[in-house]
Amino acid sequence: MLNKCKFKNWENNYPSNIIEYFFSPTNIGLRILNFIVQKFFRINYDIPFMVHFTSIVSGNIKIGKDVARYFANSSGCYIQGINGISIGDNTIFAPGVKIISANHSKIDYNSHEVVKPILIGENCWLGANSIILPGVEIGNNVIVAAGSVVTKSFDSNLIIGGVPAKIIKNNY
Repeated sequence: MLNKCKFKNWENNYPSNIIEYFFSPTNIGLRILNFIVQKFFRINYDIPFMVHFTSIVSGNIKIGKDVARYFANSSGCYIQGINGISIGDNTIFAPGVKIISANHSKIDYNSHEVVKPILIGENCWLGANSIILPGVEIGNNVIVAAGSVVTKSFDSNLIIGGVPAKIIKNNY
């Protein structure tokens, strides 16, 4: 379905992310606060890029070029990558975005169901308080409207929105 969706940077490009960490377009106060919370208080400490001090990011997350700045600036996000998350180049997201790659097992609440990873294409825009659920693939150039809950996969060049998300506009 989404073979057109290519991820050039399947592995995190750490030198680029370190540069983004120190030279991100974040005001100096927020940059210092994020650094203190992440490095000294050890919240999101295992994530190699700057994360907003009010966000929680964990698991196997791979990001493309120019995505790290949104982790630093977007507050109140919850990104859970137990089954893996790949976010393509130049994808942006607003505050409050939730990306959840694994549900708890219905039999044993202490374990998680194994499903395919979440794939988000290049040049996407995830609106404020949108939610992406396990196993979803989103193609390139997709806008997810604020407050949407994405429960299934979508092709490229769409505007989607609603609960559950549906196509609002094709080939915008």
